Amino acid sequence: MNKVILIGRLTKDPELRKTPTDVSVVQFSLAVNRNYSNRNGERQADFINCIAWRNQAENLARYIKKGGQIAVEGSIQTRSYDDNNGVRRNVVEVLCEQIHFIEPKRQDGGYGDLSQLEVPPLRESRQTSYANDYSSHGNVSPVKQSREQSVPDENPFEDIKNNFDISDDDLPF
Repeated sequence: MNKVILIGRLTKDPELRKTPTDVSVVQFSLAVNRNYSNRNGERQADFINCIAWRNQAENLARYIKKGGQIAVEGSIQTRSYDDNNGVRRNVVEVLCEQIHFIEPKRQDGGYGDLSQLEVPPLRESRQTSYANDYSSHGNVSPVKQSREQSVPDENPFEDIKNNFDISDDDLPF
């Protein structure tokens, strides 16, 4: 089985290219944090080369910028080539099968740049705390609707009349 799942940040803006047969492709590097710190307490990152094709490549180039966080599902592929000096080079990269945008959309429709963070709608129990957590970014307005205002205290089933003639023997449990 050859399956890879990564979450990381783009190291530079993706550049969309076309093959001679007009197929879209993007090669990019993903900075993925390691789960541990070094002796100095600093977190290390691995830089993983990835490649996306067709619609995924076009969407990635259109919406994600340097520093944008994404999740990649794919497989590892290896290939080799001879460089200009005739030296054999081996390449290991992740062939992206699915790409998920992790961060919320910016106001201009793209993803990434945290200075443009906007709060997406969440369930009512977490809306206020989520907005307060990101209020330090300046352009985030706190969510004003509370659970008490959005959910009435009345029973929605009180108008239903019990006209069912069912005995306990008819129930399957």
